This record gives sequence, structure tokens and C-alpha cells, in this order.
Amino acid sequence: MSLTPDPLLPAPHDHVVQFYGHDDELAENVGRYLSAGLEAGGTGIVIATVAHRRAFSDRLAGAGVDVDRARADGALVLLDAAETMSALLVDGRIAPHRFEKVVGDVVREATAARRPVRAYGEIFALLWGEGHVTAALELEALWNGLTLEAEFSLYCAYPLALVEGEGDVDAFHEVRRQHSAVVGDPLVLPRLQDGPLELTRTYAPGLRGPGLARRFVTETLEAWGRPELVADAVVISSELVTNAVLHAGTDVALTISRRSDGAIRLAVRDENPAAPRGRRAAVSAGSGRGLSLVAAISSSWGADVVGGGKVVWAQFGR
Repeated sequence: MSLTPDPLLPAPHDHVVQFYGHDDELAENVGRYLSAGLEAGGTGIVIATVAHRRAFSDRLAGAGVDVDRARADGALVLLDAAETMSALLVDGRIAPHRFEKVVGDVVREATAARRPVRAYGEIFALLWGEGHVTAALELEALWNGLTLEAEFSLYCAYPLALVEGEGDVDAFHEVRRQHSAVVGDPLVLPRLQDGPLELTRTYAPGLRGPGLARRFVTETLEAWGRPELVADAVVISSELVTNAVLHAGTDVALTISRRSDGAIRLAVRDENPAAPRGRRAAVSAGSGRGLSLVAAISSSWGADVVGGGKVVWAQFGR
């Protein structure tokens, strides 16, 4: 995922996100995004709150767009975010068939005219604010599916104050991974990456665990702005998860943490209390060097008995 401060350059199928601090900042960017599309003869679809629809319309008018005429011609479609959210929710989850009808039909009708289409939505933020974080992520995924099917770009936004809560760090990074680019001030976005962070993924016993762990660690470190640590982290996580899969035979939980001093800690928990044992592998052996590699790459490592199982950990990258 790239970081771009310019919302005027989305390609069809792009799905960008802005984490904004003030409504004026949001209105400025969304107004430019929509007006550029309308000036090119395209269609704008906006799903926003009353206040934001008014602010965006004022920005469009300031850019020379006749808002009333654009709405009458169908070039500008304005929908209420709260009403649309209510139409999509069933027992706190997004109903895919309702999304297809309520949102998908609007987008497909606009793209059928073979004109550029730029959509903006903020139902995600409303869902998040009401505690429906899972539903917000479901909605992001449904929009991603629609962007692959139809020829349009999508811009969505979350208030910084909403996503800065420590309890939502995991979901925040999942949101970032679901977008092709982040729109915003590069000096503001790192606030979401400062301080200690911790993410966990759990894998069922089986051979897919190590591969999934490598992908998780790679994506997390890239999202944290630490790509220089990916190679070492991939080796360590692969070795620790592989050992747990082969010798514990239980679910395996991998936690990656960024400490307050910037060090990275990888910890793998399983439900087998037996301590890991390093061994001297023969030169011709194809395995048996895992813990030696972990010891060589990390600044420190160890194993702790926890409950009825154990945690094997390694720290590196200060």
C-alpha cells in the first residue's frame, strides 16, 4: 500500500482512505477529488453525513461546479450515510445482499454510462463509532469486491480521534491493508504508529501456519514502517511457528510486538509445556538448525511456561 498526499490521482479500481484530524481537512481533499472527476465529465457518488454533504457541496460550488444542476443531471448522487448504514445492517453485521442492492446498483448504474466514476463513503466510520468494528471491516471488503467488478475509484475516511484508541490498533492495521493508498499528511499519520503496538494471529495445527505467519509478519512490519526488519522477522517467525506446528500439535498463536524502545518481539504460544530443545545438526541434515538461526539473528530469545503451554520468543531490531 502506498502513501499519497494527493487524492486527485486515483485510477479506476483504486480504494484510498483518509485518516483526518479536522472536517475542513476532509472537505478540502474530498472536494478536490470530486470536482476533478465532475470537471472531466464524470459522475460523483457521495455517501456521507448531512454536515459533510453540505461541506462537500460548498467546496464543489467554490470550484465552479453547479451542484443543483449536477444533481438534477445525475452527475452528482448524494446519499445519507446513517440511512444507508441502517439499510445494510442486520443484527450488527453487514448483509451482502443488501449491499448489492443499496450500494452496488447505484455504482453499476453510474458506471454503465461509460463515464469516469468517483465514489466517496463514510459509513465505515459510523459503524466503527457505534462499536460495529467487524461490520466496518466487512463493508470495506464488500466495497473492494465491487471495485474489482466495476470501473470506479473509491475514497473513504475515518476521523483520527476514532481510530487512535489503543484497543482498535489491530483493526486499524486491517483497515490500512484493505486500501490501495492512504491519503493524508505524512506528518499526521505516524501518530497512529508511535509507541508500543501488539498484534496476534492464531493458526490451527497444520502445514499452512508457517506460510500464513510469514505473510502476517511481513505485512505488519511494512505497515509499521520497518521493512528493513522483514527478512530477519520472516526467518524467526517461520522457525518458531514451524517448531510449534511439528512438535506441539495444538493451535499456535503468533504475537508481534513493537516495544517502546523500537525493538520488535516475536512470541509463539502453543499448548504443549515441553521446552524447545536445540540440537547440533549434521552438515548434511536438512533440518535441525531452527533455534540456532533464531539465536544468531535475534538479540535475545527464550521460552516461558505459561498456563498449560509455553511461549517461545525472540527480540531484535532496536
